[in-house]
Amino acid sequence: MSLAPNISELIARARADMRMGVPVVLLSNSGASLIVAAEGLCKERLDDLKELGAPVLAITSRRAETLSARAYDGDLARLSLPSDATTGWIESVADPADDLTHPMKGPFRTIRDGDAIRARAAIALAKSARLLPAALVVDIQDPLPLAASLGLSTLRVEEALPLMADLAPLHDVVHARVPLVASEKSRVHVFRPDDGEEEHYVVEIGKPDRSKPVLARLHSACFTGDIFGSQKCDCGPQLNAALAQMGEEGSGVLLYLNQEGRGIGHANKMRAYSLQDQGFDTVEANHRLGFEDDERDFRIGAAILKEMGFSSVRLLTNNPKKIARMEDQGIKVTERVPLKVGETRFNEAYLATKARKSGHLL
Repeated sequence: MSLAPNISELIARARADMRMGVPVVLLSNSGASLIVAAEGLCKERLDDLKELGAPVLAITSRRAETLSARAYDGDLARLSLPSDATTGWIESVADPADDLTHPMKGPFRTIRDGDAIRARAAIALAKSARLLPAALVVDIQDPLPLAASLGLSTLRVEEALPLMADLAPLHDVVHARVPLVASEKSRVHVFRPDDGEEEHYVVEIGKPDRSKPVLARLHSACFTGDIFGSQKCDCGPQLNAALAQMGEEGSGVLLYLNQEGRGIGHANKMRAYSLQDQGFDTVEANHRLGFEDDERDFRIGAAILKEMGFSSVRLLTNNPKKIARMEDQGIKVTERVPLKVGETRFNEAYLATKARKSGHLL
């Protein structure tokens, strides 16, 4: 029946539950588990989870490396919870904020047997909810009666994981004329994905010829830099310079992608900034939090360009990975247009790290 939620809508519901700290039931061919995000876990729910079984804390291999815990599952580690584990202990394992002041968090007993697919799905959901990538996983019997009695969301992992890895279709739901400082002849488009994730925006300046390479910029949202003028990054100056160049040339498209903090979200970005204040560089901070160097998905940009009728671009970027992703998604990059602006004494080290570790052409 069409009134029932489809798998994409069930994933969006589970994502929202994770953000609120509500448990989710995961079903797989090998069993069933109750999962809950490590971030924001309350004592009452932890006690109830312990009543159901033996909770396991799933963390990414990046976080496990920081904690010197063995990641037997490759991309993740499943840590057995001590019998006296508190929410404070779980938080300290998931969040590196106090790693330097309390470095000895183990020893950890890492699980190596059994199927890790439900732990993998739990981490994927936590990431998509922009939470710390850590979750409690408790194997359970008779999951469907439990889910029905408690009103919990239920996901079948074998269906959900491939869909979460795929790019959801994007639709131009509305566009309107918005005169900008850079160009009075500009329109703003709102693109909405089918999976309930954040909307993305496009500033279209002038009337770009779809038969020619368009001057384009894939700009990831940066709340602190674009709006407040933060000097910890070069995002704000890059945004303004890109729009100004498009205005001068009379046409262009700027894709404003909602992938804050290289795709980890506002809160985790601030956590990374806090770790940088402790002496870690931008890549090290991401790894300590349990994330990869860059969690953004540039396929979104290619999909939007195609939806708007563009097949080739002159790309305003210093990031070779953006060029590679455009090319492998069928968008021809005829020229890389450098965008070297915004260096300050506050972001010198940040920019140097991007060049040294992430390959940016600076």
